[in-house]
Amino acid sequence: MAQKLKVAVAQSRTRDTLSDTVRALERTTRLAASKGAHVLLFPEAYLGGYPRTCTFGAAVGARDPLGRQQYLHYFHDAVDLGDTPAGAGDDWVEKTLPVAKDKNFRGDGTREYLERISRDTGVLLIVGLIERAGGSLYCAVVYVDPKRGTLGKRRKVMPTGSERLVWAQGSPSTLKAVTTEINGVKLTLAAAICWENFMPLLRQSLYSQNVNLYLAPTADPRDTWLPLMRTVAFEGRAVVLSANQCVRQSELPSWITAGREYTNVSSHHTIEARPSTSHRPTRQRRQPSITTLEGSHEIVWPCNDPNAAATTTTTTTAEALPEIDSGTHPSHETEEHASSTIINGVELPEQDPDPFAAPSPTSRPTIHSPSQLPPHPPSFSDSTKCRRKSIITEDEHEITWPDHTVDAKNGAASTSSPPSDPYLSGGGSCIVGPMGNVLAGPIWNVSDSDGDDDCGHILITEVDFEDCERGRLDLDVAGSYSRNDAFKLTVEGLDLAPPPT
Repeated sequence: MAQKLKVAVAQSRTRDTLSDTVRALERTTRLAASKGAHVLLFPEAYLGGYPRTCTFGAAVGARDPLGRQQYLHYFHDAVDLGDTPAGAGDDWVEKTLPVAKDKNFRGDGTREYLERISRDTGVLLIVGLIERAGGSLYCAVVYVDPKRGTLGKRRKVMPTGSERLVWAQGSPSTLKAVTTEINGVKLTLAAAICWENFMPLLRQSLYSQNVNLYLAPTADPRDTWLPLMRTVAFEGRAVVLSANQCVRQSELPSWITAGREYTNVSSHHTIEARPSTSHRPTRQRRQPSITTLEGSHEIVWPCNDPNAAATTTTTTTAEALPEIDSGTHPSHETEEHASSTIINGVELPEQDPDPFAAPSPTSRPTIHSPSQLPPHPPSFSDSTKCRRKSIITEDEHEITWPDHTVDAKNGAASTSSPPSDPYLSGGGSCIVGPMGNVLAGPIWNVSDSDGDDDCGHILITEVDFEDCERGRLDLDVAGSYSRNDAFKLTVEGLDLAPPPT
């Protein structure tokens, strides 16, 4: 019998309330089912929300009361699945934990709602969510079978960066794979959440359990994500599903955006928040640098010699200089500091002539968020001139290039400005086959729409799960290609033997 299924990923975004998000989940699931999908993956933190851009008013040694209010809102938006803080494992899955006298189930009913949707549609659901247990939040994934109900749940063991402030670490015992049979096809599935996929030993713990369906809900929209998913699929000889949210700035929840103008991260003795701009990104000053030209592109490299910046000259000609709003060229001496720099999506104003000069207390620069930028680019007297744009890379290199758009009237190049409502996450959801071949996606800048039957945010493709066995002819990283006589992996509280099917 052919071992083929239609698998799908949903590039869906979190709504303003949990109830709205669950309704959107049901609508998307029914759309996927109408297209023949048997398996459907939703993004990381889909229920409860991924708090993108939120600082929760925290800095090293400092807290803002507004941040605590934000956390309170986020805490109440999270899902209560009725599990214990330590994780009750099979007792939770099998519903043997005690239930309050006046209730028929533990938690807030979300588990039961997901089970009903899966049962009604016949779709195996894998849903990323923020789980509330005791006084802590966990980034979790739940597996819901249309016939057996909830198969299992796992919590992210390694939150990334600022996520660690608001998400507790899950137990590695939850990395346990689960098995089921869908439409006659036997599946062994497990999930690695977002940057857990950058943890080689965690990936190996899933490979060791002989998974043929590897799930990777994520919040990472970088272009490095697809190569990672192809590596995972090829390495594990598994079908890989990855789902991410697609979110515009205007779609952030109000509890994140409402208090930004009044966030004050000061000492922990602060009693109340006061109007401040201290939450805004620190101004990035240009370091001493050496400039080289690559055609019309300009690359600025950091220089360890502080005197080099003063002695190094560029070969930029006057014709290549950008024009300021008044239509005149800046002088050659100030040209080096006239670029517009974008860091983390925020456009910074012109740099000071002296990169080491202390800012004047009476002339503090203003840093605009993308939403505060003008909706239209500034006009220049000569539309062929363009303002330089640059980014700071992770290794502190600055790459600068001219930013051209086409004038709708005469086709000439002109200066462009960032969109008034930029994407904070463009998505990038994808499906990859067990030989590392991309079967569907990635899709960018597409999300689900309220009350819309458009399936553009859903990737669906048919896969043959026997391709996993075919691929292991020459590569089984948990068996014939593992040298397990020499290299051994153990995970606390987790049996790495493949589960019975």
